[in-house]
Amino acid sequence: MATTLANRAASNQSIGLWRLSFNLLRNVSTATSTQKPSASSSASKKPKRKKKNLFEIAQFLPNWGLGYHMAKTHWTDVSYQITKINLYKDGRHGKAWGLVHKDGLPAADAPKKISGVHKRCWRYIPHLSKPGEITPALMKPTENAPKPEAQVA
Repeated sequence: MATTLANRAASNQSIGLWRLSFNLLRNVSTATSTQKPSASSSASKKPKRKKKNLFEIAQFLPNWGLGYHMAKTHWTDVSYQITKINLYKDGRHGKAWGLVHKDGLPAADAPKKISGVHKRCWRYIPHLSKPGEITPALMKPTENAPKPEAQVA
């Protein structure tokens, strides 16, 4: 009987030590997570500004950005001159086509569909955009326009 009491006391002590160590570990882990960062570091952080997709930028430009240059923020020396936009009803989504420009010069003759227009990484490039100028590749001669030979005669 004495041995059973001794075994029971030993098991109670080991369970008590186990509970004590578990409680100590739990208190230490929760104490570090409940501490708030200092007020000075949180006051210095400004909230991040939400970047815009191509349509959210184009809506503030005249004629929904047709003729203006836009590029993704991580592109260097590459931009699109917007030639056509199909908007969905909400005005923030749709499809867009444009001419690729590299180093400010057209890299393609025909407009192509712009991929990634819904991604939030677009910017307007003001120094390349001159919507008053129309490139000769975009101008289509009309059938009714007089030819230079006919004007001279």
